[in-house]
Amino acid sequence: MIHPATPNDAPELATFIIMAMGTLANSFVNGRGQHEALLLFERFAAIPGNQYSFQNCLVYSDHEGVKGMICAYNGAKLNQLRQPFLVYIQQQYGFNGIPEDETKEGEYYVDCIGVKPTMRGKGIGKQLIKGLIEQGRTNNWPAIGLLVVKTNHQAQKLYTSLGFKIKGEKKLLGTDNWHMQYNFPKTQS
Repeated sequence: MIHPATPNDAPELATFIIMAMGTLANSFVNGRGQHEALLLFERFAAIPGNQYSFQNCLVYSDHEGVKGMICAYNGAKLNQLRQPFLVYIQQQYGFNGIPEDETKEGEYYVDCIGVKPTMRGKGIGKQLIKGLIEQGRTNNWPAIGLLVVKTNHQAQKLYTSLGFKIKGEKKLLGTDNWHMQYNFPKTQS
């Protein structure tokens, strides 16, 4: 079942965020390792008002617990949502990098999506994306955007099958990505 995340989901959300980020998560804690990165993202997943907050996440869970999550937010609020995180990691870990803007006004941006490794291939990621699309349709979002690494052909195929189209290219922290977007049909008044 797909539902909004709660602060209690923070440990699972942090795990999925790190999975989605890969080695980038360790760079935010200035190389202090996966455990420190996990603590960092648990902290931010549990509190409101930042890009990794539970407020921006949908989770897929069953009777055994959370199996996957998707985190997305209004691209127009990127800098506002990113600021608390960047200030904290600069103060706590000495991180001085400034990530490129990965989104902008006019789209809700999928920051990360993750599924437990043992549950991959069962359609959970697809259901999470469909859940986000339904949320966007209900809330009259203009579009949903995401970045996918150019070499990740499996993810590109999944997003394309759900109606996403390549809108351009984008570099993010040293990776070459496609910017893909799902555009909602314009309603006639």
